[in-house]
Amino acid sequence: MNIKEIIKQPEGRRLEFKEALPEHADLANTIIAFANDAGGELYIGIRNNPREITGLPEEDLMKIEAQVSNIIFDRCYPAILPDITFLTEDDKHIIRVTVHRGSAPPYYQKDKGKLKGTYIRVGSTNRLADEEIITELERRKRNVSFDSELLMDKPASKLKVESFKQEYQDKTGEVLDVQTLRKLELVKTMSGAEYPTNALVLFSDDEIRRSLFPFAKVECARFKGTTSDEFIDQKSILSNIAIQAEEAYNFVLRHINKGAVVEGIYTISRWEYPVKAIREIIRNAIVHRDYSLSGKDVKVAIYDDMVEITSPGLLPPSIDYAAMESRQSDARNKIIAPVFKRMGIIDQWGNGLKLIADELKEYPQIEFRWKETGLSFQVQFVKLDYVAEQELRQKLGQELQGELQGELQGELQGELNKPTMYSEVLHKIQETPLSRKEISGAFGQKKISGQLEKVLSKLIEDRLIENTIQGNKNHPKQKLRITKRGIVFLELLKT
Repeated sequence: MNIKEIIKQPEGRRLEFKEALPEHADLANTIIAFANDAGGELYIGIRNNPREITGLPEEDLMKIEAQVSNIIFDRCYPAILPDITFLTEDDKHIIRVTVHRGSAPPYYQKDKGKLKGTYIRVGSTNRLADEEIITELERRKRNVSFDSELLMDKPASKLKVESFKQEYQDKTGEVLDVQTLRKLELVKTMSGAEYPTNALVLFSDDEIRRSLFPFAKVECARFKGTTSDEFIDQKSILSNIAIQAEEAYNFVLRHINKGAVVEGIYTISRWEYPVKAIREIIRNAIVHRDYSLSGKDVKVAIYDDMVEITSPGLLPPSIDYAAMESRQSDARNKIIAPVFKRMGIIDQWGNGLKLIADELKEYPQIEFRWKETGLSFQVQFVKLDYVAEQELRQKLGQELQGELQGELQGELQGELNKPTMYSEVLHKIQETPLSRKEISGAFGQKKISGQLEKVLSKLIEDRLIENTIQGNKNHPKQKLRITKRGIVFLELLKT
């Protein structure tokens, strides 16, 4: 990109603008943070807010370059060797400091030492690293991942991994015996005894997983409206990590809608969100999350206007969501990721982001957003037409009120006097479509009663409920959902 394109970009993980040479400590912190992470570029001579090329005096360029070099040399350890170049745009002079991803982290301020002088890049800010982050940086220097480290608290033979072994065999057709555990580096030998790696502990159902990794879980919630003030449903997925992704994905499917859309001359059934992309993001969140961060779990949140997935840990430095079409691959968890791939939970290396990008093309009404928030990575699938839908629903509701009060006056009056199964069915499927069997179960019936069948038929006739799969009443995945008329009917009962 040329400079005019660059200044249109927001400050972020790899980009920072300064109108003048920063204070010595601030400059060192930025350089250190870039080196500890994905690298980055600092432009001196560009005001950030409002964004404008202010420039530097030409006669001061050599002096500022020397100051930058001296500050980095004097304050940063281990040595950081940036590229410093001069740029000119509209007769205004700019200094660009390019810092490459360091090969010997953690980098820190010499005078403060490693524990008090190590900085990382979080969004567009420099943040002091805590001991967990510093330890992770040291692992990166040794090319060792957290999941590959040994857990010496318990021999591998004593670990409860029966359900994982069965899941592995079901998915791969292979027996997960001792030789395979060694080959996958899920166990390693130390002083003549075999111990599990952190990866095997996370795959296990052993009590030690719950005590050492209490946050290796997925928290799912369906919220009412567009805020997290009130939830409709929630689930904590506490199982081993091999089955967490599918459980979380199924939670999403229970809380999003599937409707009929016309493609050419055919009517097909389609989810309101790109579910393959959502499944891929959930899998990535579990496979590539930073398990070394304590106190953080994966979160799956469903609102009226979006689905949001948050995973602990920043993106690996080599992954760029702005270039999703390209095939990218960087496994933070070097033991877990190959196991997931072998089990078919993740696709070929580098295919995931392209799969997401391809499906999003079929959903122009869904905007894909991503950001790093704190020490987590968050992805959102946002309904662009949500506001327009709400306005249309309000207008339609006003029209339907008069219509329903005329057509279903008797039903409204009867339910007001004494609620019956007629309105109770509407309440039970108001948030989530249910099958006839599920509705029957919600009423405590072992099988669908004749009375319930009559009520469902009447509700369909009155157009207060409808089949989720049109044109095939007996489809095995058929469910019943409330219609806009049904929603207005319930609103009228309230008022």
